[in-house]
Amino acid sequence: MSKAYLRKNFHEACWDEPMIYELSTPGTRGILTPEVEEEIVALVGDASDLLPQNVQRKSPLLLPEVDQKHVLAHYIHLTQETMGSNVSNDLSEGTCTMKYNPRLCETLALNENFAYVHPDQDVDTIQGVLEIYYKFEHIMKEISGMDKFSFQPGGGNQAVYCAASVLRAYHNSRMDYKRDTIITTIFSHPCDAAAPATAGYKVITLYPDERGVPDYEALKKAVEETGDHLAGIFMTNPEDIGIYNPNIDKFADLVHSVGGLCYYDQANANAFLGVVRAREAGFDMCHFNIHKTFGTPHGGEGPACGAFGCREFLTKFLPKPTVEFNGEKYYLNYDMPDSFGKVREYFGVAGVILKAYSWAMMHGVEGMKECAAISVLNNNYLEKLLLSIKGCGEAFLGNGIKRQEQCRYSWEELYNDTGVGTNDINKRINDYGIPWYWASHHPWVIPEPMTLEPCETYSKCDLEEYYQALKQAAEEAYTNPEVVLTAPHKSASHDLANPEDLDDPTKWAITWRAFLRKHGDQYIKVK
Repeated sequence: MSKAYLRKNFHEACWDEPMIYELSTPGTRGILTPEVEEEIVALVGDASDLLPQNVQRKSPLLLPEVDQKHVLAHYIHLTQETMGSNVSNDLSEGTCTMKYNPRLCETLALNENFAYVHPDQDVDTIQGVLEIYYKFEHIMKEISGMDKFSFQPGGGNQAVYCAASVLRAYHNSRMDYKRDTIITTIFSHPCDAAAPATAGYKVITLYPDERGVPDYEALKKAVEETGDHLAGIFMTNPEDIGIYNPNIDKFADLVHSVGGLCYYDQANANAFLGVVRAREAGFDMCHFNIHKTFGTPHGGEGPACGAFGCREFLTKFLPKPTVEFNGEKYYLNYDMPDSFGKVREYFGVAGVILKAYSWAMMHGVEGMKECAAISVLNNNYLEKLLLSIKGCGEAFLGNGIKRQEQCRYSWEELYNDTGVGTNDINKRINDYGIPWYWASHHPWVIPEPMTLEPCETYSKCDLEEYYQALKQAAEEAYTNPEVVLTAPHKSASHDLANPEDLDDPTKWAITWRAFLRKHGDQYIKVK
């Protein structure tokens, strides 16, 4: 095995790259399309005449006018300024399971016989695609113990919203309209509170006991207070501090005892893939983040997939269509009168499902268990290394509970000693070729947090390299804090001039046209 190597002389490319719109020169073209032949015009007429007036543009589409060479150079420059799992040690994204994405899976998804398929095609022409959906659903059912899955949600957030919608449809079908409250836990993913709240539910958040485990006594009190208004519980397990709740079955039993349902957010499933299942833990619904656990690129709502599964008594409420097989052909089932509707168009991102199916088939049952085992092993090895660094601690250290696939650390001691906090350490390790790590959800419950998840992708040397970078930054905090406080020094991106703008919606702009509308005069003056 190669030795761990800290890239102290790393220096990321920095092109000071302008926006593609700023490279635009009126009249420039990347490709010149030929004029339409007169014979074709005579046969079909003007294509714009076929469009209804209300969908025709009143003004030309605002696109940058750039030639091919400079378009290529522009985007290559941007890739050179980008850190990620394929070019760096990307275990930084705690709770996000940043895995290596096998090139074989990527190649399969790029095959033109697959890549050009459209979901509006007749089902007779996409039988192979639907077969992959159907077979991958059976894999997911086996892994989770659920009876049916939908791949329609575009990510974990949408899967949780889907669960809230199924939950409401279930209670309404029983004319149990007063169930308007959801319970979650503070170290579950924030979407476990936000998605039900968006769906109209009231949310009660439980805090941990002294060991860091969701407080069972607090749950009992919340259940007692909500009574027959409790719709269900939505929780992540292991939570985002890497602790698996040893009372998970008791939580499910208690919520069920008052008529509520239980939803298991399994975005952190890398800890127990092929080892434990949601069904045996007592849960009625669950989801996996396919773009994390099953080795497809982490797309953040798209391209991504929050595979939503449920038990038999809830299947009729699923979003439609579902993929079915009648013994002869695969088809899309829209005949679902009790379905709550949709959470997005079509029936899931086909490329993501193909990659995940390929990943699962390559690993098999034992391979998936090995992924979980190595993830937990890697995390515990990294934990031992990092806790040896002066100034680095851990949430609920000494509670006697073994961490699973991730840990939430704390630089509180370092901050109290030196004034250097987690945000400063975060920027300094970028100077060693390490992507900025994820600290924690806001507001911080753990002071000066750092959340790391070294899944099975990373070798012992990778873990030791990461440790060396953090150790170097921590030592600098004690000996030369200014070099840390002014970091990064070698990255493409430095500190924002006005970071408070990120919290000001009046300054947000989703498109270039919106940016010019809001800031055009000021921007042009500066330029």
